Amino acid sequence: MARVAIITVGKTHSGKTTFAKALERQLANAIVVDQDNHAEFLQTYYPALVPKEGANTIKYALTQTIIDHAVERTDCHVILCNANRNRQGRLKLLEFYKMKGFVTVLVNFDIADEVLGTRIDQARRDTAILRTVSSFKDVLERQQKESVGNPSVTPSEGEADYLFSLENNGEVEAAIASIVKIATRGDGA
Repeated sequence: MARVAIITVGKTHSGKTTFAKALERQLANAIVVDQDNHAEFLQTYYPALVPKEGANTIKYALTQTIIDHAVERTDCHVILCNANRNRQGRLKLLEFYKMKGFVTVLVNFDIADEVLGTRIDQARRDTAILRTVSSFKDVLERQQKESVGNPSVTPSEGEADYLFSLENNGEVEAAIASIVKIATRGDGA
């Protein structure tokens, strides 16, 4: 059985974390790596180390340490639960996992912006992890602007071994079942 690296792609409040946790419950020997958890940990316990502006290099270093350990020292499947909207960065991640022998899966959350806005309004998510904006509405607005005229934020066929594009919550269970089947079969085909 091959190991699988699942990478989520999507705007804020699109369901990436909910999906990742549900997949983790159904996919034996899987872990979720979520940079929001790392940001919260750093803000809580090491706020003086978190940069006031620019790249959050300590968060990225913490994430990389966890990924390196999971890849090199365990036999776990890895579920990366982040936005991963930058194509260049996404391709770099996919290449890393392919070189390590993982079957790669992209799960793109193509949820309508109106739905995302409603989810943000209804959510009670702590904004402590945000450094460069003050609200998740601001995050969504920035992501909407990044998307205009930039088709590379949306994954395309061939980036990974498998691509799932979800437009609503009703498609989640089928995608999870398919990913579990891929991991069980483990042949990458």
